[in-house]
Amino acid sequence: MLPSPQALIPAAFVLLWSTGFIGARLGLPFTEPMTFLALRFIAVIAIFALLLAWARPPWPKRVSLRHEAITGVLLHSGYLGGVFAAIDRGMPAALAALIVGLQPLLTGAVVGPLLGERVSTRQWLGLALGLAGVAMVLGEKLAPGGGQVFDGFGLPALGLTLIGLCSITAGTLYQKKYGGTGDWRWSAVAQYGAALLVTGTLALLVEENRVVWSPELIVALGWLVVVLSIGAIGLLMVLIRRGAAASVASLFYLVPPCTGVVAWLLFGETFGWLAVAGMVVAALGVALVNMRVPDRTPTSVGEG
Repeated sequence: MLPSPQALIPAAFVLLWSTGFIGARLGLPFTEPMTFLALRFIAVIAIFALLLAWARPPWPKRVSLRHEAITGVLLHSGYLGGVFAAIDRGMPAALAALIVGLQPLLTGAVVGPLLGERVSTRQWLGLALGLAGVAMVLGEKLAPGGGQVFDGFGLPALGLTLIGLCSITAGTLYQKKYGGTGDWRWSAVAQYGAALLVTGTLALLVEENRVVWSPELIVALGWLVVVLSIGAIGLLMVLIRRGAAASVASLFYLVPPCTGVVAWLLFGETFGWLAVAGMVVAALGVALVNMRVPDRTPTSVGEG
């Protein structure tokens, strides 16, 4: 029996989201991080503007646009800007991914007080297993034999990555609580428009706006615009609207292992048995978080 299309959404999201690091690796050597993101957001807004002109959906409520704008600043400017800027300052991508991989634990810690969602003992165990799996996947690159952890970057890069971690956590929770009330096309324009305002301003203030239009940059930009900014972000919004915040966040544990597989296929990057074992552990953690426990409440006589 084939799985339903809805059941495939989490797997598709993880696969698409994982390619973001690949796109960044292709494009960042030819431009600066905020300039790169600004170009990406301009292209996305142009696509959605065409969709709005063609479909002509009703005008959204102002409060809906405001919520989507805040979500966009957190998810697109804060998360992507923080991580890209940290990598640009010398932080290894593996270490940045490991730090951002703390998101499910951070989400689980604050989701109860903010959204009233209960994180069970089984889910906490799954979140902890997921974190352990991510650490195992990236452990070889962070091993003492590979050099000191802070080689090549300083505390500012670490702080930028932590900004990215807090931003994607806050954006996920904010979207779950306040977003998803308007037309998805207007939501996208509001999100990316607000993100462009922030990243574009930063690009003008702190960068030289250097762009080398190489084939690698064009491919990376096209991939990040269509596949990531439209495809993966769209799937993330669907998952946030449909599922509990902790369950959605747990999917991010699968991103580093999946990124490792894609990097191996495209760039020949290899990983050992520790990383393979980590993928299994991370997958087990996600399964525990998202496992549906049957309702054991006794039914009354006559109920089917």
